Amino acid sequence: MTAEIAASLAELLGPGDVVLLQGGLAAGKTFFTRHLVQALGTRDDISSPTYMIANIYQTKRCDVLHVDAYRLSGAQEFHNLGLEEEIETSISVIEWGGRIVEAFDAYLHITFTAVPEQDGARVLEVAALGQRAHRLLAQFHKRYSCEWL
Repeated sequence: MTAEIAASLAELLGPGDVVLLQGGLAAGKTFFTRHLVQALGTRDDISSPTYMIANIYQTKRCDVLHVDAYRLSGAQEFHNLGLEEEIETSISVIEWGGRIVEAFDAYLHITFTAVPEQDGARVLEVAALGQRAHRLLAQFHKRYSCEWL
């Protein structure tokens, strides 16, 4: 289901959209990102940017900026990376996004929680901040909520 949700969300995203992902280790953040980027049409290999901090993937729609904020101390350190132009022109997907949430005025926030009784099952909770993000969430909910509830 995570792959299908990622692909469905990808249909709605465009340049300037920010998706913050939160969840424990092996919660599915990179898996989600891989399927979101693949749905946008890429030939790039998608991997966790843990050591590089940021990867940029080319897709048919626009670039996707994939950031792992786990090792960042906060929004200021994120700003020091100098990714502002990329954020404006790309879809930004940020793992451990809660660590740098103050860096953004608008975003979708997806929290991944494992379901202990069900091996590999996850609950995804989606929230929005900002007008564009609220519109995206409303569109997503209208189109797809009945499929996964």
